[in-house]
Amino acid sequence: MQYDLIVIGGGPAGYVGAIRAAQLGKSVVCVERERVGGTCLNWGCIPTKALLKNAEAYLTVTARAREFGMTVEGVSVDWSEVIGRSRKVSDRLAGGVGFLFKKNKVDSVTGEASIISPGRVEVKAADGTVNVLEGKNILVCTGCVTRTVPSLPLNGTTVIGSREAMVLEKRPESMIIIGSGAIGTEFAYIYNSFGTRVTLIEALPRMLPNEDDDSCMTLERAFKKQGIKVMTGASVESVTETCDGQVKASVKNSRGQEEEITADVCLVAIGVKPVVPAAPGLDLELTEKGFIKVNDRYATSIPGVYAAGDVIGGVLLAHTASFEAVQAVEGMFNPDYQPRQVGFFPSCTYCYPQVASVGKTERALKEAGVEYKVGKFPFQAIGKAVAAGEPDGFVKTLYGAKNGELLGAHIVGPEATELIAALGIGIQAELTDEDIHATIFAHPTLSEAIHESMLASEGIAIHM
Repeated sequence: MQYDLIVIGGGPAGYVGAIRAAQLGKSVVCVERERVGGTCLNWGCIPTKALLKNAEAYLTVTARAREFGMTVEGVSVDWSEVIGRSRKVSDRLAGGVGFLFKKNKVDSVTGEASIISPGRVEVKAADGTVNVLEGKNILVCTGCVTRTVPSLPLNGTTVIGSREAMVLEKRPESMIIIGSGAIGTEFAYIYNSFGTRVTLIEALPRMLPNEDDDSCMTLERAFKKQGIKVMTGASVESVTETCDGQVKASVKNSRGQEEEITADVCLVAIGVKPVVPAAPGLDLELTEKGFIKVNDRYATSIPGVYAAGDVIGGVLLAHTASFEAVQAVEGMFNPDYQPRQVGFFPSCTYCYPQVASVGKTERALKEAGVEYKVGKFPFQAIGKAVAAGEPDGFVKTLYGAKNGELLGAHIVGPEATELIAALGIGIQAELTDEDIHATIFAHPTLSEAIHESMLASEGIAIHM
């Protein structure tokens, strides 16, 4: 049959785009080389959150038991069960995507896809069989994979990427993590929680370099307090294997001094690179960094071929990928619809304490010469946070100095990744400081810190 849409890639962009097209009454097939759900569901967002929950539970019954009036003895970790639970979570949710495909009548094909001409996709299965799919439109959502250092190739045992870090058969006694973005930061917290000695190395001056400076500094202090060795402004000069199967990293620290660090495993978390499907003989235009180039309708240089998600660059997050895929599909089948582009978006890091943000950082506002005012309120003054034993962190909000419009928000602390949605709605709805001031927040809740932060911007916070 000829489909209305062939989707290449079954991750957060691909499967969401496929389902949306089906909801519009289109015939759709989704090609995925491994399993629906893509990296996010199978090897990224979801299984890491399962591991993070395990880490949190373990710390609660060990390091924090007496704080909650409990005496806990004889606690041990079955590492295979820890890893096994995360894999079961992924299996369950992958099955859920499969159910959604059936519900929406989306066909699913497993194999490696190549675009052989506009409207035709060749799919090579694992057994070598080849099938050709035909469709009026093609949506490429092939995502990204771990970016490696040419001088530091992954070997799957001592030098690994995030995928291997999720399924290590044995918990290493020591680990070097290169890169303190969300991936490196979350794995640093996970492995440190279970007793691995972690050294986190970041070339830039701050952890989580894209976050607000206050958030970065607060998280770095928290990590050091937890026993994680954090080296910012440091560069890895070389990594070699030792004769006893460990790795030795030569690191130039922020003072320009050379340090040698030895560990069982080195995790490379310096970013990702796009996975671009083969398009032999076709002019698929790429950006300078190798991402697929698209226009404001998410159309590529090949007629009838569109792309969305991580493979087009920009913001590399699962939720922005889903947004882009829906926009691409809406515009693809409705010429009168103008697809929207990613503007502001929530960014979340699920370590302890959690870090979340939306909109502008204070640093960006200064660089742009925007006049603004700041409200900042600590969780230690919020009753619910203290009662829950989670007093660390803050809510920080940024407002336009003239009109009071909400420009950005930054949260470090309990449930930051949940709370940030309210502030995202605030920016989307163009709320001002007056609107937030006039809103009644329930007590006792963590969200009260949002209200108090706004009051702090006017110098009238009640509980500080």
